[in-house]
Amino acid sequence: MRHVELEAVVPAEQVSTVFDAVMRWEKYPDLAPHVNSTTVHATLPEAECSSSWELHFRSGLLRWTEDDVFLPEEGEIRFEQSDGDFDSFTGTWALTQAGDDVAVRFDADFDFGIPSLEGILDPIAERVIKETVAWSLTGLFPGTRIAGGIELSEPAAVGA
Repeated sequence: MRHVELEAVVPAEQVSTVFDAVMRWEKYPDLAPHVNSTTVHATLPEAECSSSWELHFRSGLLRWTEDDVFLPEEGEIRFEQSDGDFDSFTGTWALTQAGDDVAVRFDADFDFGIPSLEGILDPIAERVIKETVAWSLTGLFPGTRIAGGIELSEPAAVGA
């Protein structure tokens, strides 16, 4: 099991505004170069929400479908893979008001279920997931500050 986390601060915004923007998965292919496509099957106000994702990964695509739980009153989005390339993939987005800013925390755990390849696949998948979240937040809110020394530059090779 590999853990991915990312923290960011979106300046001068309200949680509800950031939440509404973050949950728009259909925008992510235009925001993050690793995202090949997203398909939103159902979203709020539906009770059962889901989406499908394709990310550029190594020399191919990493695909999964997830069940999404949107809790706007709590500033939280939870997801869990229902089908796809991971053996398991779960996580949360947590948004909290921090004065005039919004603190964003993304946490995810994934496992490909291939112990012999985890040393090769896991670090690449972790980087792709982190960068996708960082690209998306900075694309939605250009003033966003990403913690943890993630350097986003124009991608030379999207398939990396």
